[in-house]
Amino acid sequence: LAKVLGMPVSFFRELQDIGFKQSFGFLVVSSVFFAGASLLTRQFAQPLLTGCIFFINAVGMTVVAATLGYMLMTMFFRKKVKFSRLFAVYAFAAGVTLLASWIPLFIWLTEPWKWVLIGMGLTKSCDFRWNQTIVVIGGSIGIMVLFFKSLLPLIS
Repeated sequence: LAKVLGMPVSFFRELQDIGFKQSFGFLVVSSVFFAGASLLTRQFAQPLLTGCIFFINAVGMTVVAATLGYMLMTMFFRKKVKFSRLFAVYAFAAGVTLLASWIPLFIWLTEPWKWVLIGMGLTKSCDFRWNQTIVVIGGSIGIMVLFFKSLLPLIS
């Protein structure tokens, strides 16, 4: 945690292919903290349900973003990076920003910082060039926005 926050470039440069267990564990612990802290900041009619939704959203969106990033990487650049390494970049970047995302309005700072950390991770840990990183991140964000925009008629 201290190294991701204090020296993210060196953290991602030294990040080995650690598999899913450690990176997913970090993401889960950060998501539990985020869900619990979010529940303490406001009153909710169903706090248990709301906490579960916060947790599933925190973990799920990270998995979705990493999967989209992997798909874009293989479609456009045919790189041979293991999914577990790419997922570790997304999990550590998202996990560290979740620790502050529960603070009201901090999402405006933590969300861009998460994508900057992912960009650093992709270039330092996965050997992406910056233009490849921008395509993967921009494409991932674009696909997620379009997906959620396509769901709007269902809730209107």
